Amino acid sequence: MRLSQASIPTVLLVGNHDVAPAAGRAHTLQEFGTLEVPHLHVGERIGRLDAETLGVPLQVITVPWVSRSQLMTREETAGKTVEEVMLLIEERVSNGIDKLVEEADPELPLVMLAHATVEGATYSSERAVMIGHDLRLGGNIVNDPRLDYVALGHIHKHQSLSKRHPPVVYPGSIERVDFGEAKEEKGFVLAEISKGKTTWEFVPLKTRRFIDLKVEPQDADTFMVDVLAQLPEPERVADAVCRVQLIYPRDWETLLDEKEVFEHFSEAFSLQVLKHYRTERRARLGDSAAVEQMSQTELLETYWRTLAMEPEEAEAMQGLVREVLAFGDEEPLE
Repeated sequence: MRLSQASIPTVLLVGNHDVAPAAGRAHTLQEFGTLEVPHLHVGERIGRLDAETLGVPLQVITVPWVSRSQLMTREETAGKTVEEVMLLIEERVSNGIDKLVEEADPELPLVMLAHATVEGATYSSERAVMIGHDLRLGGNIVNDPRLDYVALGHIHKHQSLSKRHPPVVYPGSIERVDFGEAKEEKGFVLAEISKGKTTWEFVPLKTRRFIDLKVEPQDADTFMVDVLAQLPEPERVADAVCRVQLIYPRDWETLLDEKEVFEHFSEAFSLQVLKHYRTERRARLGDSAAVEQMSQTELLETYWRTLAMEPEEAEAMQGLVREVLAFGDEEPLE
């Protein structure tokens, strides 16, 4: 609304996070168009905004997130694999974009906004949820010299995909979404558009920190002391999104005081505690031929030793084994 009140033309492009899975539902940006907010334009379909509509000497092609139901009927998709359907959609989108570029005013700068995957882009963690269902734009489309700038959405990682005209840029998300983006620098892109020559720069933002820690106590007797000693000072995690991955043997579970860990991170924005049980390395029993000659009680006796069990406890366990299984001097295992 501040942009609108300042008479600054703004284009909002509909992305995959703005639409519902079911066809025909409203998207999250729809109210701006419904209320006809001045100077705000919602790119909800493939099209072109001309200079008269925008109020500035610029043309903008909008390529929002495209679903199968928008471009193809059920009859057209029947009997086809997902890959075949996506290839048909990409062909239709490419043809539509090419037509819009062809019909644009050649004297005015032309920008394309697209919420899609472009060949050669590097994915962040969000890739896993969309694999196989992305609209993919080929290099011949985004590198069309008739375009003066290509602004891309969908991939959260900032990157430039072209070293020549036109610039093809993912500004990336302005905030980290999860720990897969913990080390990525976030910001926005400021571009100066002119016909045949565009300059741009990435402007970093001070965003909320993501702190990911792995803590591995080594001694059961000092378990919580070891855990707390490996955590940063409380003031260093203030207002940060934190994750602590605890690695220890399963039988140390009762030693963990989660409340104490959460109290340590009381100044953090949020805390997630994950537990990974460490698998102890099994002792080798030596020569396989000798092992085959060991009785079941002898094998169990060896096992108690690998657990560093006290001799009295091991003997008690052996006695229970003999009693339960009614073993004495049994035959060697086959």
